[in-house]
Amino acid sequence: MKNFDQYTRNQQTSWRREHLENQTPGEHNKKRYPFILPRKDWHYCLWEGIQASSSNPLVPYLNDNNIDHHTGVHNLRSSWALCANLYFPFREDKALAANFLRKNVSADIVEVVDIQLEYAAAPPYDPKTLLGEPEGTRGKNQTSPDVAFIYKATDGKGGIVLVENKYIEHSFYPCSGRKPQYGNPDARRCLDFHAVHEDLNRQCYLRNWQATGRENRKYWDYITISETGKRILKKCPAAVAGYQLFRQQALAEAFIRSGRFSQAISCVAYDVRNETLQGCLKTTGIESIERWGDIFAGKAQFRTFTHQQWVQFIADNDSTKRWRGWLEYIHARYQFPISNI
Repeated sequence: MKNFDQYTRNQQTSWRREHLENQTPGEHNKKRYPFILPRKDWHYCLWEGIQASSSNPLVPYLNDNNIDHHTGVHNLRSSWALCANLYFPFREDKALAANFLRKNVSADIVEVVDIQLEYAAAPPYDPKTLLGEPEGTRGKNQTSPDVAFIYKATDGKGGIVLVENKYIEHSFYPCSGRKPQYGNPDARRCLDFHAVHEDLNRQCYLRNWQATGRENRKYWDYITISETGKRILKKCPAAVAGYQLFRQQALAEAFIRSGRFSQAISCVAYDVRNETLQGCLKTTGIESIERWGDIFAGKAQFRTFTHQQWVQFIADNDSTKRWRGWLEYIHARYQFPISNI
């Protein structure tokens, strides 16, 4: 869809007008917008089945697990709120989630044993230990995949699907090491993949941050570039639009190498209408986000699925009509086309 950004502005404004009594505009960067709620009212962005009066309330879960929600969660277009609305409810129906993942992500998934938002493992498998990141919290200042499905695999061991969730975003963001405020003396070097890959210790600024008082990042310690990657990559895959995916791929590999999980799958869940996101890696040499996994030769897999696929699968397999109210809400809220409701 062209102009997806403007479409969501109009659509979420219309939804608010029809479904919420609160019409007070909220602020972003000191500007007021009709699709943003006052910050204190952010919970109105949530489906009623995960609000305070429900059997699966989101806020106590966040508090109990020291999880920081995104600062823009009061925006009706928030991908964080979308993630909570789409995936958190299925902590109460892990069997249905497992059936979807088995069909769309990996046939090795036998049973989903847990679903976590802003996932981070306890030490020594935490982002600081594995990736060399600074001390952060789940959801803030560290690699915390938006949602994680922890599963039992066909080999009887444990596996994990790490999901980067997107809605209106245009990319997976540029590498922090290229930001001027961090003192990179020549960020242009990141735009020559072969020069970087042939001399990582000298060419990747993230591996030399100790000299500037920061911790060296260990992402490249876990990454192996495939022959396809060596052929098609023009820039460092993290440089301009793939930083979040690069970190998540490294985390997946780190989980396997450390023995935390026998299988790890890095995944992207996105809105099929967001064409800009799907093509954001083209200047890096990767035609679409579905091809991201082609550039790696490690043990971790990479998969994608769309929010529309998830929602339609629930509709098709909700034999007891347990999720009919949720489906009606999601259809109205995000205008996903859904049959069988």
